[in-house]
Amino acid sequence: MFDSIEAVQAALAGEQYFADRAMATTVFLADRLRKPLFLEGEPGVGKTEVAKVLARVLGARLIRLQCYEGLDANHALYEWNYPKQLLRIKLSENGDGAADIGRAIFSEEYLIRRPLLDAISDHGEVPPVLLIDEVDRADEEFEAFLLEILSDFQISIPELGTIRAEKPPFVILTSNRTREIHDALKRRCLYMWISYPSFERELEIVQAKVPGIDGSLARQVCGFMQALRQRDFYKRPGVAETIDWASALLLLHRDHLDAETVNETLSCIFKYNDDIDAFRQANIAAMLETASSAAG
Repeated sequence: MFDSIEAVQAALAGEQYFADRAMATTVFLADRLRKPLFLEGEPGVGKTEVAKVLARVLGARLIRLQCYEGLDANHALYEWNYPKQLLRIKLSENGDGAADIGRAIFSEEYLIRRPLLDAISDHGEVPPVLLIDEVDRADEEFEAFLLEILSDFQISIPELGTIRAEKPPFVILTSNRTREIHDALKRRCLYMWISYPSFERELEIVQAKVPGIDGSLARQVCGFMQALRQRDFYKRPGVAETIDWASALLLLHRDHLDAETVNETLSCIFKYNDDIDAFRQANIAAMLETASSAAG
């Protein structure tokens, strides 16, 4: 789908996702080798956004499976539409096709396709992008289930037979590393760790995502966030928080950072009260000075 690594970078940049050379290379290879892409990193660094942007770039359908504790095959793969089946059985009791009821209620008409089956059975001209988001939140048993799916891109349904992907989807798995993912799953993927961006990269993102923001303020915001990430918080603010904060400051018609402005907008930066308390005990003036230096 991509002719070169440079084409990947250009296509992603066209959708305001500024990938470095390593990221563009990994996406290019995942495409050419037809291997899933496993993205790991802190929350808010843009892992999920990769799948969304790739779907837009490729003109593909984005199919998202949000993982959580207790997720099982039924919710990820397929289910039978039991209410509809029961209704069909009731109708058959009145003589409406009673002889074929068994075969009828286990046909595709009564099948509810969940994300994995939906991605594998897609018949579109462009294969879908399958996002398996926050796989670290699912149980280890679900990881084992994914191994077969990602190896063969086929699913066996006892009542219907085996369904194989005509064109394998572009698969992206993400993890916030709340627990370690088994090596067997990682071996089936190309791996990429996404770290917090550099100051220059974050500034580029803010200026693209928050049009109209003053250049000096954007530099102050990014410098301040870079300084925050050097400190020990339960959840360090990611790029998503930077964009939210910059957007809020633009909405409030602020053209520079000061202690009062920062304190009034902490809800855009932190998601835990303990982090807000810890921040208020820190040297805000020093961080503002660092941010001002970054603004030049």
